[in-house]
Amino acid sequence: MSSAFEHTLAAIDALHAQDPRPTTLADGTSHPQELIYAQRMSRWLERLQEAPSELLRIAVRAQHLQRWQLPRSDYPEGRIGYLTWRRDQSAQAGDTTAALMEEAGYSQEEAKRVASMIRKQGLGRDSDVQALEDCACLVFLENYFADFSRKVEHEHMLRIVQKTWGKMSPQAHALALTLPMNYACATLVKEALDSH
Repeated sequence: MSSAFEHTLAAIDALHAQDPRPTTLADGTSHPQELIYAQRMSRWLERLQEAPSELLRIAVRAQHLQRWQLPRSDYPEGRIGYLTWRRDQSAQAGDTTAALMEEAGYSQEEAKRVASMIRKQGLGRDSDVQALEDCACLVFLENYFADFSRKVEHEHMLRIVQKTWGKMSPQAHALALTLPMNYACATLVKEALDSH
C-alpha cells in the first residue's frame, strides 16, 4: 500500500466521521452512519475481489462521501428528483475524493479515474465500476433492505429489487442469494426474480 493511499483513506474516513446521523450497531454502539456504510462497502469489495487496485478501493470507500450535505428531501419527489439527487451527490463525492487524492500525491489522471468510478460512468462496460455497483447493491441487500421494504409499497419494492438485481454481476447475484434474510424479504426477492 502506498502512503498516498493511506493518506487518502484516512482523509476520507475523517470526513465520514463528521456525519451527524448515527447508526446503532447490533452490539449497541453508535457510530457515524456514513463511516459504517463505507466500512461495509470495503468489506464487500474484499469478498468480491482478491486484489482490488488502490483506485478501486478508494472509490468504493468514498461512494457516499458527505452525502448528508445533500439531503434527498431538498429535491423533488419522484424519479427525476431522485436521479438528479443521485447525480449531484456522486459528482460532489467524486470531486471531493479527487481533491483529497491529489493532495495526498496521486496524479490528476488517477484522481479523475476515481471520480469517474464514483459517478458510475461506464457501468456495464467497466469492471471497476461494476465492482463498485456490486458492493453498493450487496450493502443495501444485507443491511438496509429489510427496513426499506417495510416503508415502501409492495409493487414498487418488487421493481426496486428487479432494478437492483439488473445492475449486479453474476458473482454478486451468487453472493446475494447466500445473505441471511427474514421470511418476508426472502419471499419478496423470490417474487421479484420469478416475475422478472
